[in-house]
Amino acid sequence: MDGRSGVVAELTAEHARVRSLFDHIRAARPGGAERTALVERAAAALVRHAVAEKAWLYPAVRRYVPDGDDRAERELRAHREVEELLASLTAADPAGEEFTELLVAVVARVTRQFVEQEQTLFPRLEAGCPQEVLRDLGDRVRATEASAPTRPRPAAPDAAPLVRLTAQVWGPLDRLRDRSARRGRG
Repeated sequence: MDGRSGVVAELTAEHARVRSLFDHIRAARPGGAERTALVERAAAALVRHAVAEKAWLYPAVRRYVPDGDDRAERELRAHREVEELLASLTAADPAGEEFTELLVAVVARVTRQFVEQEQTLFPRLEAGCPQEVLRDLGDRVRATEASAPTRPRPAAPDAAPLVRLTAQVWGPLDRLRDRSARRGRG
């Protein structure tokens, strides 16, 4: 993973997994069941990723990155924009034009955010944050992504303690709903 460790390696690896999902979505037939399922997977991955970043990355950015408060606020606004798009996307008809337009908007916005993080934010965090903190945050991000909610909630709190608290409730509920929805289709 290009020499990175801890939280930066975890988040960069998740960025790569989401980009791969985007590639599969582009290759799938528009309006088809495969594309719809891939979009659902990508949306769930993005929500889990956002929860982990809100819970662990942005508090570290605030503490260890120059202008960290401003940067964290910009990132949180970007997450809200993506979650609003995801909420609209997951509610749209997969065969409709709106779905395609929303999908293009999500991919563009997320890709831009990933590039900004990887090229600017992560190097600044690595420069200012102790290695043991980066490693610990990586473990926390991995654990959070494994149990986090999977459905977009644009109005959910952004404050790290509230994100961690609400994730403990919404995560299991979302996974239960996800399993029920899959059974209903099968």
